Amino acid sequence: MRGELRTPGEPFKRLFIALPCTEQQCRAIGKWRSTLGITRGRPVPAANFHLTLMFLGEVGVSRLPALCDAMAAVPRPEGPLRLELDRLVAWHRADALVLEPTQTPVALRQWVYALQQALLPLGVEDSVREFRAHLTLVRDYPGDVPETPEPPAFRLNIDDFVLFESSGGRYKPIAQWPLA
Repeated sequence: MRGELRTPGEPFKRLFIALPCTEQQCRAIGKWRSTLGITRGRPVPAANFHLTLMFLGEVGVSRLPALCDAMAAVPRPEGPLRLELDRLVAWHRADALVLEPTQTPVALRQWVYALQQALLPLGVEDSVREFRAHLTLVRDYPGDVPETPEPPAFRLNIDDFVLFESSGGRYKPIAQWPLA
């Protein structure tokens, strides 16, 4: 989902927009993941768990105010958003083990589409892939779905969305907006 979001030589930040997990949710998902006995791949630190809405890539710092203004202006979904992460899936093309919802709420899909449309004039290109809600558990995962002693059942109440900077394996919030 990247257009020309910086000029050559301009300082930049590597950015993505996501739905954060609470500390309690991160701990619960991390504890559940440890029961899977995974020995391959790179586990995502539990503190980094989130649901990516859009990956922006390298964005020039001069573009940050316009991006933030555009994101803040997108109409929010009516009513609270809830998402149940209840499927463990191996994404072979991305070499990732992820949690997904069996069903993504229509309001979340519509809101992500509105967010994508709001950022088009700023150089963020429309994605050729449909939005697929997921939380990455393990990167560089070469295997199939491991057997689970207990099926996943994580209910996320989504209260806000965040513009994150990815730097050195850590995710730093740059800006945050309430959904309600």
